[in-house]
Amino acid sequence: MKKLFLAGFAVLLFAACSSKCGEKNRELPGKDISLQLYSLRDDISKNFDSTINLAAAAGYTSIEAASYGNGKFYGKTPEEFKKAIEDAGMQVLSSHVCRGLDSVEVAHHDFTAALAWWDTTIMAHEAAGMKYIVSPCFGIAHATANNMKVWCDYLNEVGKKCAEHGIQYGYHNHAGEFTLMKDSNMKIYDYMLENTNPDLVFFQMDIYWAIIGDCSPVEYFNKYPGRFKMLHVKDYKELGQSGMVGFDAIFKNTDVAGVQQLVVEVEQYNYSPGESVKMSLDYLRECPWVKEKYEK
Repeated sequence: MKKLFLAGFAVLLFAACSSKCGEKNRELPGKDISLQLYSLRDDISKNFDSTINLAAAAGYTSIEAASYGNGKFYGKTPEEFKKAIEDAGMQVLSSHVCRGLDSVEVAHHDFTAALAWWDTTIMAHEAAGMKYIVSPCFGIAHATANNMKVWCDYLNEVGKKCAEHGIQYGYHNHAGEFTLMKDSNMKIYDYMLENTNPDLVFFQMDIYWAIIGDCSPVEYFNKYPGRFKMLHVKDYKELGQSGMVGFDAIFKNTDVAGVQQLVVEVEQYNYSPGESVKMSLDYLRECPWVKEKYEK
């Protein structure tokens, strides 16, 4: 009787495991999701082609660049870069690039040199097929209402130049933007949202850094509807592993946020970078609240 029970239990256990394995290995739905190539920074510096092929094989449909300089992307001309990405089966979506202002430029409200740099930069991005340019850094260490106004005016000017080339311009946050300005009870991020032109500057919310900044992404979506055309979907390591980020609530509120694109970024890893970016994409492909496509 004992042997019969153990045999029966083994059959049930095998069936349960087989069912779970089959569920895990099932075909996941295809979704239009981009990868920030900074996630594979070490690999891409060693072998560009094999790394972008790895991203395509994982299921990503487009990329966001993180290495622009002197008219090139990852050492390639804009045309070479675009062809390499498309040959791998993906699209060029966006790029992180920034030209800051020094203290003299801020004091004199003088963007002349900066905007000349942007003229060349925007043309390179247009040639690479970029739909979006996003600036990921900012001079916020001593933010006041006065110098923040200058920065917001500058972002509007850059946004205007991008729009002339059919490119949308946005700003990407870290945690510092959720601190108060030195001379105000207003958060830097709120000031930026209220002092940039919605027609010229969108916001690429990095949801992980918003959480680290002790803020609710959903509250911002509702407070500033339509301003968040892109989301940087990030966790402490692989997506959904830390329990820190309420992804479901965020994805249920993307319509009010105005989301057009999701971009995965993995900065730290429990596994190899290649495995981590695939796990993160699979997490989104399995999530019922993540749409197949966002851009209208």
